[in-house]
Amino acid sequence: MPVKPEPKDFKARQDLIDHVMMLSPHVKSDDVIASPIRGGRIAAHEKLAQIKPQSYGRTRNFLNGDVTYLSSYIRHGIVSLNEVRNKALETSDAEKDIEKFIQELTWRDFWQHLYRAHPEWIWNDIEPYKTGFGRDDYADDLPEDIAQGRTGVACIDQFIKILLETGYMHNHTRMYVASYVVHWRRVKWQAGARWFLHHLLDGDPASNNLSWQWVASTFSNKPYIFNLENVGKYASEEINANASENKVLDHSYEDLSCALFPQKAKGE
Repeated sequence: MPVKPEPKDFKARQDLIDHVMMLSPHVKSDDVIASPIRGGRIAAHEKLAQIKPQSYGRTRNFLNGDVTYLSSYIRHGIVSLNEVRNKALETSDAEKDIEKFIQELTWRDFWQHLYRAHPEWIWNDIEPYKTGFGRDDYADDLPEDIAQGRTGVACIDQFIKILLETGYMHNHTRMYVASYVVHWRRVKWQAGARWFLHHLLDGDPASNNLSWQWVASTFSNKPYIFNLENVGKYASEEINANASENKVLDHSYEDLSCALFPQKAKGE
């Protein structure tokens, strides 16, 4: 008996959501939050038409900066890196103005080439941690309070809530959260990488896992850390960067380094 093809056209987005729920009886409807990110080539090309490569380089680290929101469409092959690059080139006659934008596309391509050349790197430490700790000093599993965004660190919990509700995180907040997971909570980067891949609509093992390794210091020459002052500089107004509700982050980089990596600070 031939299998009935699944419908491709829906009158409304809610009809699509209801259909997906019907196909997923194991998922409780009360637990479902549909991402506001819309799929498909039409939505992708709407985003592509709105890119601002010139201001991207100046503002990309700010949580309200001119990022493209194209990553999920690139991840699933709806638009190609070549399409994005060509669109960027159309926006300016001066290549210097869009150099940073093109560089970031190149990084994404670089991660994919590394994945193909070294697939064993994706889930294994490429190098030892540069933190003064050994691999066995890190927990294997992600604590539940992190998974649910209930750490008690206000800005971290907000970043996680955005991930859980939208399937997306700004790249800078991914670095913050990854750093918190690995260095403040001393959890193996693999646990965090699996968690991100479970939720991120744009998650792919190359960009995701190698970025986690960069933060962890197993694919870089030092661990990436941040402090509350840095969050306050780059976060938008709706992010809670009050010192009283982010105490573990409210320190100088020197003090944080000593607290997080005591063996390294002693030169051991």
